[in-house]
Amino acid sequence: MAKSSWREWLHFMLPGDALLFLSLLLLWGLVTSLCWSQEQATRVKIFQDGQLFAELDLAAARTLAIAGPLGNTVVEIAAGRARIASDPSPRQYCVRAGWLTQAGQSAICLPNRTSIQLSGNRPPAYDSLNY
Repeated sequence: MAKSSWREWLHFMLPGDALLFLSLLLLWGLVTSLCWSQEQATRVKIFQDGQLFAELDLAAARTLAIAGPLGNTVVEIAAGRARIASDPSPRQYCVRAGWLTQAGQSAICLPNRTSIQLSGNRPPAYDSLNY
């Protein structure tokens, strides 16, 4: 059995097929960019044990240590972004989340009961933690 190449498939395509394929690609790119775009974050909410610990502006650089059941979780804020720099949790999932920049992003350290969530100027259309 012979291998078929992509050039053999070109014989089956008509000029209208190529135009339809290109317009579908363009429409897919437009819909993807509109649906997946998020606004830039302006504030960070820090939660400890389910309670709001602090709500801070992302414009000011600072480092906070939040005490939890396992020890201190260090939250770093710099240049419009935030991250959990260190945490005593065993698997370090929240530290691996890295820098958060978009509204709605969050990092959760379950063993130490600490989390951060970024928010923007408008309220979110939905809450991804409860969705």
